[in-house]
Amino acid sequence: MREALRSLELTVRGRLDGLLQGNHLGLVPGPGTEPGEARTYQPGDDVRRMDWAVTARTTEPHIRETVADRELETWAAVDLSASLDFGTAGCTKRELAIAGLAAVGHLTAGGGNRLGAVVSNGQELTRIPARGGSDYARALLRRTAEVPHPPEGASGELASLVEALRRPPRRRGLAVVISDFLGRVEWQRAMRGLSARHSLLAIEVVDPRDVELPSVGTVQLSDPETGKQREVTTTPLLRREFAAAAAAHRERVAAELRRVGAAHLVLRTDSDWIADIVRFVVARKRGWSGGVV
Repeated sequence: MREALRSLELTVRGRLDGLLQGNHLGLVPGPGTEPGEARTYQPGDDVRRMDWAVTARTTEPHIRETVADRELETWAAVDLSASLDFGTAGCTKRELAIAGLAAVGHLTAGGGNRLGAVVSNGQELTRIPARGGSDYARALLRRTAEVPHPPEGASGELASLVEALRRPPRRRGLAVVISDFLGRVEWQRAMRGLSARHSLLAIEVVDPRDVELPSVGTVQLSDPETGKQREVTTTPLLRREFAAAAAAHRERVAAELRRVGAAHLVLRTDSDWIADIVRFVVARKRGWSGGVV
């Protein structure tokens, strides 16, 4: 376990720093997230920072400046329920979720910043307090990886996990939710509550078999979170229907995440997930500076 996590840390640190060419590209805007003074809008300002109350009162466009926080507190809700103990490509979704957490830790490290987590395997919830330092970040990652695998039939509720991250209220910072977002889409209220107070990032981990079935004849499908099994024949019609249903679910997840104000990063077990993270971070940097994403 220690060797695997050490290898993961070196991979994340080496490749992220290399691909980002040493620039400090974090997951939240550099100026900070605490509201400051309002000022007159200038061409090139980010319209998402418009202060509509002041604009209406003065009849002149104003934006709200942000004050740099001296330190950032990041909390991650990590879903390690039974549906993540699955993978048909380079790794399992559980391993990719832990890798995503490692990347978040690296991108928010330094300057007195702190990292904490709530982790659920569907049966028990583990709370890891937020503290700073690279040694603590490694310890947090190890504790997350050591959370027991759930037995088949243990059903995880993402809404409950997000609510555990939302309460008790924490100082403003970055909230990260890592999950495959399968199952019922009933987490919007809890996610919206997080977004109202924090910068919110949703990391969706996906395996190719989540979105399409291979042509393999007759197979037995099993739902790891209910234990239900069903034997099916992967006919062309069944494969088309499965792909359509999977696409519709993922489209709904993406739409709901947009509605609650979450940034949305998709990591796949069959792709270069570090390159995907780099593209995401660079796109957010351009968005903050008023560039085209």
